[in-house]
Amino acid sequence: MNDKTVSSGVERGRRNVLITGSATLLAMALPVDSALARTADLPTDLPIHQTDSSEKPSMATITTADGTTLFYKDWGPRDAQPIVFHHGWPLSSDDWDNQMLFFLAEGYRVIAHDRRGHGRSDQTDIGTDMDTYAADVAELASALDLKGAVHIGHSTGGGEVARYAARAEAGRVAKVALLGAVPPIMLETEANPDGIPMEVFDGLRSALAANRAQFYLDVPSGPFYGFNRPGATVSQGLIRNWWRQGMAGAAKAHHDCIAVFSETDFTEDLKAITVPTLVLHGEDDQVVPIGNSAHKAIELLSNGTLKTYEGLSHGFFSTHPDLVNPDLLAFVRS
Repeated sequence: MNDKTVSSGVERGRRNVLITGSATLLAMALPVDSALARTADLPTDLPIHQTDSSEKPSMATITTADGTTLFYKDWGPRDAQPIVFHHGWPLSSDDWDNQMLFFLAEGYRVIAHDRRGHGRSDQTDIGTDMDTYAADVAELASALDLKGAVHIGHSTGGGEVARYAARAEAGRVAKVALLGAVPPIMLETEANPDGIPMEVFDGLRSALAANRAQFYLDVPSGPFYGFNRPGATVSQGLIRNWWRQGMAGAAKAHHDCIAVFSETDFTEDLKAITVPTLVLHGEDDQVVPIGNSAHKAIELLSNGTLKTYEGLSHGFFSTHPDLVNPDLLAFVRS
């Protein structure tokens, strides 16, 4: 087993970039008599453009075997190596905007989909389980004919990647990266006595049901990005973007997904993955604690490498893309 562990120290301070703009409104007025006089000079046979509804661009989607429509993004050269990004709960493919643009600039084909019940995909009330999530990925990979792809997943998306990679058709997956990922299992059980108690996840469900809009402000404002830590530099943009993505999805799918990401056991999936796997995790992850996830996952992977980031949070790839992106690129190229 290659369970090499690398530590990376980082400065807690982060730059806030404020982009301000100004708009100038220019008003031009003609005297009424002058304006009316000029109408006589206007041609009477000006072409009128009529918009055909067929001209409206449509979103890229696939329809799964059970009739669910999934939204996806597919950017870059179709003959380049594909990198597929899998988002966390309760977000969407937009959470990977920074990384998609970064790898696109490096010449890769970048793909990300909105999980069923999330983002712009159907707000279905069926298929909220990890087997279906992985089957959806398999259908997307088949529809786009993705071969030799690198699959990168965060949090719940890391579980989705693990389940998919363990079962994927030969030749589809070249490498895997798990960032702040939930495997092997989050929940406290007899087999996982140091896991997170069920009452914590019951609390998440209660908060979502009571006031989802407020809950989706509280999570990113607090533990998700570590903004509740003393001295943290808070990004309102990240908070609002998290809220925007979350509120675009379905309340029921998000509610049901809490059981999926907390109770699914990925032990056998991790054991079955044979391709090179990079495990990245923030050491101050308050959402998916590193001791119950990455430190255990690396022991189950036959071809894994673990790198941790001192002081960083669950959403570390969003707060510190300048650190994470080069590490991912080096792994993809290795």
